[in-house]
Amino acid sequence: MSRLRDDLVGRAVYGAPEVFVPVRLNTNESPFPLPPSVAEAIAAALIDRVPTLNRYPDREATGLRVALAQYVTERTGVAVSAASVWVANGSNEIFSQLFAAYAGPGRRVLGFPPSYSMHPLLASATASGWIDAEPELSGHGLDPRPLTRGRVERALRRHQPEIVVLVSPNNPTGAGVDLATVAAACEEAPGLVIVDEAYAEFTDAPSAVTLLADYPRLLVSRTMSKAFGLAGARVGYLIGDAELLAGIRLVRLPYHLSTLNQCAAEVALAHRGAMLEMVSEIRRQRDRLIEGLGGLGCEVYGRDANFVLFGGLADSGATWQALVDRGVLVRDVGLPGTLRVTAGTDAETSAFLSALAEILALAGGDAAGSDAAGSDSGEGRRL
Repeated sequence: MSRLRDDLVGRAVYGAPEVFVPVRLNTNESPFPLPPSVAEAIAAALIDRVPTLNRYPDREATGLRVALAQYVTERTGVAVSAASVWVANGSNEIFSQLFAAYAGPGRRVLGFPPSYSMHPLLASATASGWIDAEPELSGHGLDPRPLTRGRVERALRRHQPEIVVLVSPNNPTGAGVDLATVAAACEEAPGLVIVDEAYAEFTDAPSAVTLLADYPRLLVSRTMSKAFGLAGARVGYLIGDAELLAGIRLVRLPYHLSTLNQCAAEVALAHRGAMLEMVSEIRRQRDRLIEGLGGLGCEVYGRDANFVLFGGLADSGATWQALVDRGVLVRDVGLPGTLRVTAGTDAETSAFLSALAEILALAGGDAAGSDAAGSDSGEGRRL
């Protein structure tokens, strides 16, 4: 009789809650539909490609990798070639492929919580060992402050992992990792250093791509889900040494990125001026959230992504539910006293701030309920 792998028994399935309320600000998607001109161009291109669906897609996604190389070069000022770019079905598949190729049984991946909770799950799925680095201060628990060079160096010296993952800007804290810390990780790490830059377009900080020439074991992961508003198209990409990327081909599924995904992404990149206009408005709404939350007496953490982690809540679980009751969905990421809210449209930002102000006022200036530690009754609310 078939049975589940022992290391998977008892694990929870990853996924944001699907609560259908008017204002959904829980998954860091773009709140804006594609510009009509871009949507029409993608639709026309897809119509042209549909008759070819009897054939497998371009296994190497050559055209898309060329377009992404041009885009990264423009954004970072670093000359990037198509040979140094790999693409897959979202950055999650990028990490799954990386772990399968360069970690796996008997090898370990190091991360720095609190951070993106899919990374440990992907490590588990590839039978890779996952290590949570120790908090910055003994007994402090999960620390939402920016990652420090000292914490990275100490963890690498202690654990000597095959792969270390840095997330910048970090999810859920929204804080960037400075390049000096990334460089220190590259100097100290015995294996690969992967920087997850899913939210890179929402910060003015320089990209880790600028360090690639100095550190051949550095890889930078990005996505088209956030800034390009293509969460439904599932396109992620990786920038780094061509020889390292060649190793991924040994574990990827054949023809893994569909013709339609490649086509949609290529057209979006061809219209990147119009697509990235949305980023400016999203950043404006993020700044509105920061100002509004500060005005409500909440503590705001990082400011570099398209979302805001805010704290000072007496009971984050009760506050989450009170917001849902008012038609607003945010994310309980499992950090006591905090919630994470995605930057939405102008109307959505206003609705969230108004609902939270009402909740805090009813609670006498603090969030509803008692101490948040252990108050979360639904794992599905978490990051």
